[in-house]
Amino acid sequence: MLSEQHISRPMVPAWSLIRLVAASVIGTTIEFYDFFLYATAAALVFNKDFFPTSNPLTGIFFAFLTYAVGFLVRPIGGMVFGHIGDKHGRRFALVLILNLMGAATFCMGLLPTFSQVGVLAPVLLTLLRLIQGFALGGEWGGE
Repeated sequence: MLSEQHISRPMVPAWSLIRLVAASVIGTTIEFYDFFLYATAAALVFNKDFFPTSNPLTGIFFAFLTYAVGFLVRPIGGMVFGHIGDKHGRRFALVLILNLMGAATFCMGLLPTFSQVGVLAPVLLTLLRLIQGFALGGEWGGE
């Protein structure tokens, strides 16, 4: 049988736990908002702005392919940010993840279209999706 000494844990203040849960929920909500916003834009806008040389169905396919790229790097983000969280603290990792996701989303809003820079536009879009997926993987795996 376990003694009282083995099962007792230090008390964590309730306000500290509430702050931790609130910060995690807010961070996850913001990041998933970015992902869902991208999915909507991929269906309605990106096929015309980033893949205009193909037929509309192929353009939508390529737009959603860039969406899928974000999911492929999530496990890597979880491993990297899990390590960063272990080494430098979870708060540092969370702030880094939120800044990375926000910067990638902001830069997506500044992207030139295919008609302005050619094939560089979809390449930059895909790169920013990789960064977003990497950050979201860190949010789920590292927190």
